[in-house]
Amino acid sequence: MRPSLFTSIIYATANTTRLTTAARTGLARFAPAVAAASVPRHMSFLSNLFSSSSSSNSASNMSYPDSRTADEWRAVLNKEQFRILREKGTEAPGSGTYDKHYPSDGVYTCAGCATPLYKANHKFKSGCGWPAYFDSIPGAVTRHEDRAFGMARTEIVCSNCGGHLGHVFKGEGFPTPTDERHCVNSVSLNFTPEDKKA
Repeated sequence: MRPSLFTSIIYATANTTRLTTAARTGLARFAPAVAAASVPRHMSFLSNLFSSSSSSNSASNMSYPDSRTADEWRAVLNKEQFRILREKGTEAPGSGTYDKHYPSDGVYTCAGCATPLYKANHKFKSGCGWPAYFDSIPGAVTRHEDRAFGMARTEIVCSNCGGHLGHVFKGEGFPTPTDERHCVNSVSLNFTPEDKKA
């Protein structure tokens, strides 16, 4: 099944990382249908076109313990990892390796610097098309206000390298201990079945 024009526009809009929480919540209600559809190749073009790499938010001006240059990151990340982690892109909904990945044990680490970010038992089924976690390992994730295009959201990045993970949303009513949803790109993550110390 191919996505409708409406679905493609919604994905392109979501990929700008500029939807309000209310709009994102509405998107989450039909995201399983989007996830089941194959995303057309032109979406990567739209993804780059609407990427938030040029946005001016506080995360861009921060320094992190792992402060590699863009060229150093390009040497260790593939193009998609660089686009998402370093340029604040977004993967297509339902396309990520960890979207439907639910191990009982293990740790999700930053794909850029291998810092442990989320435990397997933090993950829950949200139906939004991206991996969702109700909490992170203490101190592993840093939050920044993202006000690009005049909309306020909370961006989450790796506290060690500043790699873009996604956004966190509150008050959506999921039956989790925190009522938060860390909406994370699979490309930003790796998984190891062994627990690592944070």
